[in-house]
Amino acid sequence: MLYSLLKKYLFSLDAEDAHEKVCKILKMLSSSPFLCRLIDSQWGYKNPKLENEILGLHFPNPLGLAAGFDKNISMLRALIAFGFGYLEAGTLTNEAQMGNERPRLFRHIEEESLQNAMGFNNHGAVLGVRSFNRFAPYKTPIGINLGKNKHIEQAHALEDYKAVLNKCLNIGDYYTFNLSSPNTPNLRDLQNKAFVNELFCMAKEMTHKPLFLKIAPDLETDAMLEVVNSAIESGAHGIIATNTTIDKSLVFAPKEMGGLSGKCLTKKSREIFKELAKAFFNKSVLISVGGISDAKDAYERIKMGASLLQIYSAFIYNGPNLCQNILKDLVKLLQKDGFLSVKEAIGADLR
Repeated sequence: MLYSLLKKYLFSLDAEDAHEKVCKILKMLSSSPFLCRLIDSQWGYKNPKLENEILGLHFPNPLGLAAGFDKNISMLRALIAFGFGYLEAGTLTNEAQMGNERPRLFRHIEEESLQNAMGFNNHGAVLGVRSFNRFAPYKTPIGINLGKNKHIEQAHALEDYKAVLNKCLNIGDYYTFNLSSPNTPNLRDLQNKAFVNELFCMAKEMTHKPLFLKIAPDLETDAMLEVVNSAIESGAHGIIATNTTIDKSLVFAPKEMGGLSGKCLTKKSREIFKELAKAFFNKSVLISVGGISDAKDAYERIKMGASLLQIYSAFIYNGPNLCQNILKDLVKLLQKDGFLSVKEAIGADLR
């Protein structure tokens, strides 16, 4: 009830203005352990059936918040208190950048979807690291999503990713290389076998922490499988599928720029993930993101082969009850099918 009133107000504002107001509140909450405990008592949810050990990390549940919400790593404590089993912060770039011109974030309310053309706006890796350390350690795993600065030429992209990774080596529990945002010119061209091979060969020499590649939903299946295979053979521990889509046919009134997320992406992301899991389940850790908004969606992706899940747009549309609702219903679905834990359900449809 409270969020429905707040949502009415926030949705009367420009989408990015609303996000900035929410961020200010979450930053304030993150600085108060008492308030974070209060949030956790109201919206957190814990059940041992949902716990899992993956790549040496303990996940209290499989539901994470996707990169892009906490770009500057300033509100992790508050977000964890809302029930997430892990968070992915960023995207951080080596140098600070403003991103694209506003307006650059839009709602498609009928489709419960978002369209963003943000362009990796962030304060840069140095300030991101400083902000992370302000409230560390954290109760759940934290991933750091890394991107390329807009002004860096393609020929120097590898050096740029190396520079931002190097600055972030002492924070976070895993790293995700973002080559798939549609909002940095030509970034998606780096989703090729050769560059991905160079990228992960470089990264595995720099860190022993888990490394992930986040892919776009707009690649042809064969090309996607080739790029993913190159990443895994070169040292990637996991794949995150998918980023936002540039398929404007999925909403009634698309904007010219930016990628779509939310319910409009559900089918497309699910289909990509299905092909990914058929090829690489048991060969890599798979994280599914894109249009997940309830326990049914979550359970379906888990049975398809997802060890972990991420949400974003659904959190905007459904509010702070979302994690609790999904996790409670997920436990019921596991029990209904006779699974003793979420670990048993992972990849059940492939067996």
